Amino acid sequence: MGAFVLNSGLSKLQALDQMAEPTHGMAKTAYPFLETQDARTFTRNLGRAEVAIGTALLVPFVPSLVAGAALTAFSAGLTGLYLRLPGMRQEGGIRPTQEGIALAKDTWLVGAGASLVLDELTRPRADRRRRRR
Repeated sequence: MGAFVLNSGLSKLQALDQMAEPTHGMAKTAYPFLETQDARTFTRNLGRAEVAIGTALLVPFVPSLVAGAALTAFSAGLTGLYLRLPGMRQEGGIRPTQEGIALAKDTWLVGAGASLVLDELTRPRADRRRRRR
């Protein structure tokens, strides 16, 4: 999962010129407050965030609670894209259209992030202390 997110971020950063306008265009359609941001800056920041989250998921010294919370917040934004963009869902429901499948598949990241957070929060306190050392 971490490698998947890391790769996505690196891909955005490597193809910044080609990806900036389409990525920003999709984001500002779903989230109009992003309209005022520069497309290149937005896409660069998005790529950097993905690299940071992917790295946090991969390295063993980042607590599961922190990595999971970051993944959950990020993937909630992706899920918002799926739910807000026109043409991503079939009329009157939540099932994806052919165009929406790629975004709908990102919803599994919400479950993965939430699982990391919940696993850490439901662990007995003594176990959590031992894991930190």
